Amino acid sequence: MAPSRKIFIGRISLLILAGLAVALMLKYLPDILELTASFDEFRKYVLSSGKWGPVILSLFQILQTVIAPIPGEVVQIAGGYIYGVTLGTVYVTAGMLLGSAIAFYFTRFMGGFLVGRLIEKKKLKWMTDMMERKNFSVFLFIFFLIPGLPKDLLVYIAGLTPMKPLRFFGILLAGRLPWLIASVAVGSNIYQKNYTSTIILSVLALLAFVLGFIYKDKLIHKFGAGKSAGRS
Repeated sequence: MAPSRKIFIGRISLLILAGLAVALMLKYLPDILELTASFDEFRKYVLSSGKWGPVILSLFQILQTVIAPIPGEVVQIAGGYIYGVTLGTVYVTAGMLLGSAIAFYFTRFMGGFLVGRLIEKKKLKWMTDMMERKNFSVFLFIFFLIPGLPKDLLVYIAGLTPMKPLRFFGILLAGRLPWLIASVAVGSNIYQKNYTSTIILSVLALLAFVLGFIYKDKLIHKFGAGKSAGRS
């Protein structure tokens, strides 16, 4: 079988699998939202899975990263609420990295058609324009670091660039980890009823989110103002 035919069959198979995954997610989305609406119920559900509990938590984070049916902070806070700061961070980070890898390599294998259509539909062409900038790596790090900025599609966008995977995942981890830890710490403090620390962390996160949302357009303009000079 010719390599091009194998690639075509592989892409069709992957597309079918992706469609089935989305269909299943839509079918069970009400149950997922109901389950994650209460930290106590979610904790009970995860712990009832025994040794598979960490896998279940990571799967929820993978689902959030790839399809984003629920806010990421909900899963991250739940991670701390269930397992504490250290283990919660490990399980949530593992899910975030695995979900990002799925999105990144899905785009690399499928090409830009589907992602391009999605971006066009959501009127986010500035994301693809940013790929052409020589400071794309810096742009990625800033956007991954600051709460309130759009992140989910950037993983797919990065898959369209020739950026080396090791470089991309290094940027992703460096940018996302601080606030992942903060979210997990909030969950741990809520469970331990340490409300002072919870309020402090929540206020800092809220301020960062608001500032990121307010200055989002300025950041986009700043990093997109220069002329393209190759990709990072």
